[in-house]
Amino acid sequence: MLKILFVCHGNICRSPMAEFVCRHFLKEAGIAGVEIESAALHTDEIGNDIHSGTRRELRAHGIPFAPRAAWLLSPASAAEYDVIFGMDDYNMADLRRLVGRAKTPVYIKLLNLVGSTASVADPWYTGNFDETYEDIVTACREMIRRLQKNVSVASLTAPFTK
Repeated sequence: MLKILFVCHGNICRSPMAEFVCRHFLKEAGIAGVEIESAALHTDEIGNDIHSGTRRELRAHGIPFAPRAAWLLSPASAAEYDVIFGMDDYNMADLRRLVGRAKTPVYIKLLNLVGSTASVADPWYTGNFDETYEDIVTACREMIRRLQKNVSVASLTAPFTK
């Protein structure tokens, strides 16, 4: 079982959006053996459900979701995952502090999957949930493409190739 975690600052906008989009795409593609979750890197929103803007965006695209509570990633819980995807440079700095130089889990910025150094737009500040959705869809489609070839950590961390 490949365990993938998406993280963002509070776990109410970007990371749960990525969690539900990726789960939906995995199901559509018929890919089994992959577990998807999301978590927070800061305590601001712990216990809160996903943001109303995230829910609106997911509904607009027919992506199923369920109520959930934001939870804080710890070093112990991080070790349970094979790959952790951060949304921006701040998330990556938080992951470096949290996970350190451990070889497991592997952690990378989500848009690196498509050969970009850009960050997933943060709708908490911009209010632009559709831009965030497009960033996430772009990366998750690439993730699915890679997983269809080989369900492994290596397939997700290899340099971007078309």
